[in-house]
Amino acid sequence: MDHKQAQSYEIIEVCLLAGKIMLRSGAETYRVEDTMMRIAAAYGILHSHSYVTPTGIIFSIDSHHPTQLVRIVDRSTDLQKVARVNSVSRMISSGDLTIKEAYEHLKVIEQDAHAYPIWVQIAASSIASGCFLIMFQGGWTDFLPALFAGGIGFSCLLYIHRLIEIKFFAEFLAAFIIGLLSVLFITFNLGTELDKIIIASVMPLVPGLLITNAVRDLMAGHLVSGISKGAEAFLTAFAIGAGVAVVFSFY
Repeated sequence: MDHKQAQSYEIIEVCLLAGKIMLRSGAETYRVEDTMMRIAAAYGILHSHSYVTPTGIIFSIDSHHPTQLVRIVDRSTDLQKVARVNSVSRMISSGDLTIKEAYEHLKVIEQDAHAYPIWVQIAASSIASGCFLIMFQGGWTDFLPALFAGGIGFSCLLYIHRLIEIKFFAEFLAAFIIGLLSVLFITFNLGTELDKIIIASVMPLVPGLLITNAVRDLMAGHLVSGISKGAEAFLTAFAIGAGVAVVFSFY
């Protein structure tokens, strides 16, 4: 393998790693494709092709190199990683990073854990649930019930998803637990408005970023990604609604 061909392989690896990190961290499809092609162009590959879906990345260049495919199994929301990859991409475009330096930077980003530990995420979801209750014009007497129900429900979502890697099942059970706790709070006179407690508590589970990305991908012309993300958001919303509906069916 000559030097030029080896360098092309290194560029492809950098592009695929950047796209993989961004897609797994919640970036839009068109942003992933644009970033990969910009990195390739910065290293002298002016004609590259990328095709990104929520579950995979296909990348190729106009040469004798074979097309590369990366499978995306799990996805989360970590916008800090997206911003860091964008920063690396800008440094590459300005000529501040060599291929090996860019690859090392991206490897560090990939191996970093979530920006916040689990307990901070749970605390944030609890406080958010209480604040949503006030935003929905609920009474201050229901603030603590919503805070506890939202925090416990989000904790169950994280724990169940680790045990059973079926996202919709974890969301269904989390919504069911939130509904059950809300009913218990009302039964023991610890809350007054059941509907507002439940609505506020399930807000941390709502796929807001997924819906936003689906709309943005559709507007950018990425119909496959937009429709698939929209379907995923619909199923998530259905799982949340079904979990609460099961509680209401027995209440």
